[in-house]
Parts: sequence; C-alpha cells; structure tokens
Amino acid sequence: MKASRIRHGDESVMAPLNARRLRIHAVHEAVVFLRSDSPVGRAEGLGTQTRVTVRSGAREIIATLYQVDGEGLGLNEAGLSESAWHQLGLHDGDTVSIRHQRPLDSHSALRRRIFGHRLDDTSLGMVIGDIAAGRYSDVHIGSFLTACTTLPLDLDETCGLTRAMVDTGIRLDWPASMVLDKHCVGGLPGNRTTPLVVAIVAAHGLTIPKTSSRAITSPAGTADTMETLAPVNLPIADIRKVVEREGGCVVWGGSMQLSPADDVMIRVQRSLDLENDGQMVASILSKKVAAGATHLVVDIPVGPTAKVRSAPAADHLQGLLESVAGSFGIRAVILRTDGRQPVGRGIGPALEARDLLSILGNQRHAPADLRERSCRLAGILLEMGGKAAAGAGYETALRTLADGRAWKKFVAICEAQGGMTEPPVAPLRQVLRAPEAGRVCGIDNRRLARLAKLAGAPENASAGIDMHVRLDDAVEDDQPLCTIHAESKGELEYALAYAEGNPDIIAIDPL
Repeated sequence: MKASRIRHGDESVMAPLNARRLRIHAVHEAVVFLRSDSPVGRAEGLGTQTRVTVRSGAREIIATLYQVDGEGLGLNEAGLSESAWHQLGLHDGDTVSIRHQRPLDSHSALRRRIFGHRLDDTSLGMVIGDIAAGRYSDVHIGSFLTACTTLPLDLDETCGLTRAMVDTGIRLDWPASMVLDKHCVGGLPGNRTTPLVVAIVAAHGLTIPKTSSRAITSPAGTADTMETLAPVNLPIADIRKVVEREGGCVVWGGSMQLSPADDVMIRVQRSLDLENDGQMVASILSKKVAAGATHLVVDIPVGPTAKVRSAPAADHLQGLLESVAGSFGIRAVILRTDGRQPVGRGIGPALEARDLLSILGNQRHAPADLRERSCRLAGILLEMGGKAAAGAGYETALRTLADGRAWKKFVAICEAQGGMTEPPVAPLRQVLRAPEAGRVCGIDNRRLARLAKLAGAPENASAGIDMHVRLDDAVEDDQPLCTIHAESKGELEYALAYAEGNPDIIAIDPL
C-alpha cells in the first residue's frame, strides 16, 4: 500500500489515519503508535521514539512515536495514549494526520548549555517556552536539567530561568498592596505548617492566598492534606471569592497554570533524582511571583536526611533565594529549622490533618513541635505585615491559636472553599515496637517517607505513619515506636516487609 499526501495550508502532510484509543497511560507524555509496516511511517521515515506532530482539525500536539508489530493495530490506524487522546479532544471515528516535528530553535540553546555555555534570558525563554508547550520529550528535558546540574546555574541564569517560567503561565494580582506567602523547601515527613500559618495570618486581616502542591515523591503534599478537610481544586474565580471573603486560602495550584513548565520539569527531575539550587530557587520563586506574592517566608530544614543536609548548603541556598527574590521585588525572610526528624506525629494526608485539628483546637496532646514551627513562620509574616512588633510575632501567633481566632478563621476558610469535612480513618493498623531498651539516636526521614508511601499514602488518604517517639527519647523494650496505617492488607504487608528489612529507620542506641 502506498501512502498519499494532501495539502494543509502551505504544508504537505500525510493522508489522515483513523484514530484509535488504546487506553494506555503514559503519565503526562503524549504517545502515538503506528504499525512497523505502516505506509505512512515508511513514507515519512518515522521510527521508534521519533518526535512527531499529530493534528486533528484545528488542534495539534507533539507526541513520541512508537512502532508495534502484528495485527493489533490496523495499517491505516494510529493508536493514541490517553494523554494524546484527551489533548486532541478526540472521539471514536475521528482521524489524525502525522508528520515530523518541525526543528526547534531552542534545541541549539539546549546544545550550548550541554557543552558548558551559559544561556541568556532569550535562550532560556525559548527552552522553557517549548517545555511548557509540550514540544520537549522527557529526554530533552532531562538533558536540560542535567546540564544545569553539572554546570550549576549562576545568579543571572537563575533569574532568567525564573522569569521564563513565570512568563509561560498566568500571573495573579490582588487588590491588597501586601500579599504574604510561605514555602518550605521540603525533605521532612509531616511538617504540615501551611494551613496553620494561613489561619493565623488571615485571622489578623492580612492577605495570604496560598497555592500548594500535591505529593510527587512524598507521602503527602499540603494540597493532599488539606483535601481531607475541604475542597482544594477550585477555579481562579472561586479562589478570588474565598480570598476576598476570608483573606486567605489553601488550594491546589496544579490546575491554575502558574509556572506550568515547573510542574513538567519537577516530574523529570524527580525521576532522575537530580537536585540543584538554581532549579530549586526558580521553581519556588516562579510560583510565588506568578501568585502575586510581595512578602515571603521560607523554611529551610537542615539535617542529614533532609533535602538540605549541611549549614554550608543552607548558606548557599539562602543567599540565592534572597538575591533572586529581591530581583523580582519580593521581600524574603529565611528561617532555618531542625531537619533531623519528622515534624508532628502524622505522616500521610489524614494523619497530618488530624495533627492540624488538634493544634487548632488547643488539644492537650497536640504535637508541640508542629505548633512551635508554625508559629515561628506565622510570626515572621505577622511582623512583616505590621500586626506584631519586631520580635513579638511568635508570641502573637501563639495567642492567636490559644484564643481560638485561628480555629475560627480556619473553619471559615474551609467553608468558603466548599465545606469542611472529617479526615478518613484507616481500617488497618500495625504497631512497630522497639527491639530493646535504649535511646532513639536516629530517624531516617527518607526511609520513613518511603514506609508511609508503601502503606498507601498519599493515594489512600487515610494511610501513613503515626509517630510515637522523637530523637533522644528513652524507650523500653517492646515500646511502640510508630504505627502503620493502611487501607488494604496488601499495602500493610508491603510496608511491614520494608520495615523489617530496614530496622534502623528509627535507630535505638541500647542502654
């Protein structure tokens, strides 16, 4: 069979193929499949992993092509992954045309960076624009991220990358002259300070519209935890109504197109297990700039199993954050905190939500470390916002919790976002006990997070870990160290097997 061509404007493209939905989930990547003996593939010289433009009507996407053998796909058919199918808005019976992707001007900039040359704002804008538009494969994105790690971004490149990431999405603006925000660089299980900070700060009449992320590799993101208490997937118009009414919100930022290239790059970055300060700072600040923040507090936990592991590393990150934030007119204050162990007792969406409610409700056994850290962060923002004198912000935040104003504001925010709900409770639990008497001498944050994920978090909101001990606690033989919460027997068994194979997740120094 010979493939025929048709004209599309001033371009020559292959005759349409029947679109077939294969229901293959390729995460976020658009994938198209052709028979290895497809006349279209042969005529165009299309091979496996070729980047192609797929068009249907007025819509077109960039996809990665793979070839298949056998009769499962017809010669005149193109099979599409779920992402490709939905991006093109296809229905059964629709057709698509396929051609080679046009050469991208940004690829020359990418190659320059790979070979150790720094990029100016124009070149960074081209690269990030193509990433945001879906024109880069994961291989191209990984190459860019690797190049920016082997030769770390300097200050000018970090500012340029931040600006390019902002320019690919929307920017929010607010009527208030001062818009407050907070961020934690991550690496600690628990540490769910954001809802508490928002409630405390908004209770004083300040504006703090907080857009938060879902978990990527952790047992819970702030949006996952907050979602067990109230809706978080709100359109921008509804977010504006919430903030206008209550002064603050805690919503998922993923659907808002704030720095959309960042979400794509983070996914690839996590797969490669790459970390670099320039990329981290651009990721943080591009979303703060896009969200309209004018004043920002950043929590940098420092510890051997946290994301930032040493004081010199924290020094470098802090300096870069302050410099880049200042270049965008954001006043940033950095707070270094103890990153040696989890914060709070719960690890996982519902268990972390339980900790929040216990602090807001002034319950006797609420986790003191989470309360203290949240009030330190909120206190800095209260001082920035003129609601507390210099050095008095922490005590002001504590009083706001103690007198119930934070609780009242948090309930109001939840109701404005769609109604407050009760966090779910896992049906299955298993206690992990101390193998001997001694002192808790180490807690591995990374492996503890892994344990919570094996138990089912964050997909199963009630799953996770409940901590019963902290560093330097004295423990008796057979004393509970933590409890695994799970929704299914299989996930509980996976978590228990991992715990048995890693007995020093919570390390005991024998007496």
